[in-house]
Amino acid sequence: MKTRTLMLLALACGVAIMLAGAVFLFQLTRQSDVAEPVAVGASAQIGDMSVTITDFEEDGGILRVSVTVGGTEDLDPADEFRLIASARPVSITSSTCPAVDDTNASCVIEFDVAEADGASRVLFYERGEEQARWVLDRSG
Repeated sequence: MKTRTLMLLALACGVAIMLAGAVFLFQLTRQSDVAEPVAVGASAQIGDMSVTITDFEEDGGILRVSVTVGGTEDLDPADEFRLIASARPVSITSSTCPAVDDTNASCVIEFDVAEADGASRVLFYERGEEQARWVLDRSG
């Protein structure tokens, strides 16, 4: 009798796991797609900060990104930028971004991409729960 009860309990657990997997799969299919990237030159509002990537260039393994930021007080606005180059995170090597307030400031942020094989460059700016991304590609 104990064996039969244990077998039924194991079967019920298996069915519950399969149902949970089906519900999860259904939830994944209902999620919206990732937002379109922001175009270079277009302004994006991320939280309380306005960000515009005005230009970028890559030379000698250094990616230089020209940005305009402002709209709220931030002592280090470059700190929220992240770069993914060829599926690897790349750290900021230097920045000319000053502390900003409600007025806009233009600056240049540099990333060392010498170790990144390939040409894929995606820049992210994250503030609070919001995020924007730019695909830095000259081929299109």
